[in-house]
Amino acid sequence: MEWRCAGLGWPGGGPVLRWEGGRTSALAYGRALGFRAVGERRCVGARGNPCPLRAVVPARAAQARCPECARLDRVFSVAADGVPDDPRTYRVYLAWFGSGLVKVGITAEERGAVRLLEQGAVAFCWLGRGPLMAARRTEELLRAALGVPDRVPYARKRAVRGALPGWDERAAELAELYRRAVVLEGWAEALERVAFEAVDHAAAFGLGPGGAGAARGVVREVADGGAVAGRLVAAAGPDLYLEIAGAGEDGSGGGGLLVVDTRALVGWELAGADAEAGVTVPVEGLGPVTRGAGEQGGLF
Repeated sequence: MEWRCAGLGWPGGGPVLRWEGGRTSALAYGRALGFRAVGERRCVGARGNPCPLRAVVPARAAQARCPECARLDRVFSVAADGVPDDPRTYRVYLAWFGSGLVKVGITAEERGAVRLLEQGAVAFCWLGRGPLMAARRTEELLRAALGVPDRVPYARKRAVRGALPGWDERAAELAELYRRAVVLEGWAEALERVAFEAVDHAAAFGLGPGGAGAARGVVREVADGGAVAGRLVAAAGPDLYLEIAGAGEDGSGGGGLLVVDTRALVGWELAGADAEAGVTVPVEGLGPVTRGAGEQGGLF
């Protein structure tokens, strides 16, 4: 049976690996997790439709789509204003990733907090709700008036996630931005303000009181036969935090805490790998990390 990865998802508030065809595998913190890439990376298609060519895509590509499927996916993207007549109700939110790192965004109300989990928001609050274009106009107003972006690179999110302040400080920063946001003039008339409530995702992500801790590197590319295996200790957005065996007390050796950017796994067929397989793929931020490959196992 082919198990081709479709990415990391958060449908029930906890992390799951999604597979082509709709299957999912729930992930549990503290448990062994290992995989080995098999064959070639294939295009995942667009908007739930498979790629008619089953095209091979580069291992380093930002998304597992061929040029034609990427174009089709963008055409019907809310983020690209491809569906301005979408009749659904949308919500405007503030997403908190770390001290001083907050963004404004919108998501369909029916999705609840899933979009915030997918982005790796450690905390968030709602600002307003209403039609799509009203939400979009208010998002732009808030971005300019509050001086916050509508996009944050994942590298910056990872950098601040390693050491987080306590909940009181996180909630206070959101509360202050919320206070400034709701008194602004220029909100779209059709957008209803939502009462303040700060929501914490630290438990859902498996983050301790101080955050994820310092990761030694990031896996952003795999290749046929390349393995990654260890103990899952946390997850946030598309990132998995794995404790790899072999680290000394001073952090030396081939182990330590690594981040696996699961966007790099999308489009690959993955087979199980024994927890002792370690890491046999490139790790950004480290020199070569190699351990003997263990026997293939059934960890998925």
